[in-house]
Amino acid sequence: MKKLSEVYKELGITFTFPINIKDGAGNETYFENSSGFCSRREYDSNNNETYYETSDNFCCKREFDSEGKRIYYEDSDGYKMEIPRSAKTRESKIVEVDGVKYELKPINN
Repeated sequence: MKKLSEVYKELGITFTFPINIKDGAGNETYFENSSGFCSRREYDSNNNETYYETSDNFCCKREFDSEGKRIYYEDSDGYKMEIPRSAKTRESKIVEVDGVKYELKPINN
């Protein structure tokens, strides 16, 4: 990730640290301090953080359902978490056993 301070220097733009940029909803999309650490973030339309990247070569990706619950997470350290589709949506699921298809439906408690 190229640091914004480097771009500012190349363009001759005066700046001070920390560099902190936010989107229209107030979410931090970029941060950089004087020690060289910087981070970049992305958000979905519901302001859930979907992507995070740092100058330390760490990054992670998240996905959320329509209710804002995290259903997927993966990071550059190799950790991955995904909630099965049936748990996400409580929809029925089709399974096949010995060539015969069956529909599984969740039981409402």
